[in-house]
Amino acid sequence: MIRSALIWLGIGAALLVPLIAAATSPYLAWRDPIYILAGFAGVLSLGLLLLQPLLAARILPGLTPMTSRRLHRWVGTTLIAAICIHVGGLWITSPPDVVDALLFVSATPFSAWGVIAMWAAFFAAFLGIYRQRMALRFRVWRLTHTTLASVTIVGSVVHAVLIEGTMEIMTKTALCVLVLLASGRALAKLRVWDVRRRA
Repeated sequence: MIRSALIWLGIGAALLVPLIAAATSPYLAWRDPIYILAGFAGVLSLGLLLLQPLLAARILPGLTPMTSRRLHRWVGTTLIAAICIHVGGLWITSPPDVVDALLFVSATPFSAWGVIAMWAAFFAAFLGIYRQRMALRFRVWRLTHTTLASVTIVGSVVHAVLIEGTMEIMTKTALCVLVLLASGRALAKLRVWDVRRRA
């Protein structure tokens, strides 16, 4: 019971502390509310990437497999919404920069990683929504979905690390490390790429 409580407290802190630290960022001074909203949507997106692999692998304590699956879907939906708000807000405040990023001609390296992560997240969500309608074997579907999710996570972490912006450096680094550790733990448990497990 105590261990479970500590795990949930740790996850809560990992999600909230970066948001609180970002709220004190000097980069927010004189910024439009839409830009600030877009920035916080990006911070939230990174935090949600900590939850997703843990829910997918059913690692979090106190949750039944069915609850973990449902939360994975809800968090995924929230993640896609946060990404749309992040990109949409930046589009409103600076359309040329977003266009350059989407066309992979931006002068800032972090933009390309963000776009790659965004499209991977969209395709992963698409596979999640239309899983039962697709004529894919479950193992093929899971491998594809997991690969896209992994690209989303790696792209998002690199995107966040390269940006000097809203997120405070120490909390950002800690959250990125936690996201990668959670992803690695989930992959080790699920062993999606072990083709010998199934005939």
